[in-house]
Parts: sequence; C-alpha cells; structure tokens
Amino acid sequence: MATALNKELKRELTIKDRPFTLTIGPSGLKLTAKGHRKGVELTWEDLVDGDAALAVALNASVGEIETAAE
Repeated sequence: MATALNKELKRELTIKDRPFTLTIGPSGLKLTAKGHRKGVELTWEDLVDGDAALAVALNASVGEIETAAE
C-alpha cells in the first residue's frame, strides 16, 4: 500500500549545472530556480488530462525559468 501525499515534499536537484527546487504536493508539482518564488506549476488534473495545449504552455514556461535562473 502506498503512503498518501498529505503535505508538500521539497527536493533540490541540479539541471544543466543550475540548482532547482521541486515541490510535490497534493495539488500538483512546482519547479522553481533555487532562491526564486516563481516557477512552472502543474496540477495533477492537467497532467492526467494530457492536453496538447498543456505541452505547449509547459515548453513556454521552461523558457521563463531559464531566463530567471541566469
């Protein structure tokens, strides 16, 4: 049996030699550049729906993170 996700979990990871924080919670996940508040947010419903528009929006948001991290 799996453990229920009742509160947020935060983990640090490195992408292209830059630190990021990944927050996984009951409502979805969020990836932000370390030390920043804004980032890419994705709800579990959006992930399950798999809309093509979601992929376009996600790719556009990744550009925002890269410019914020520099």
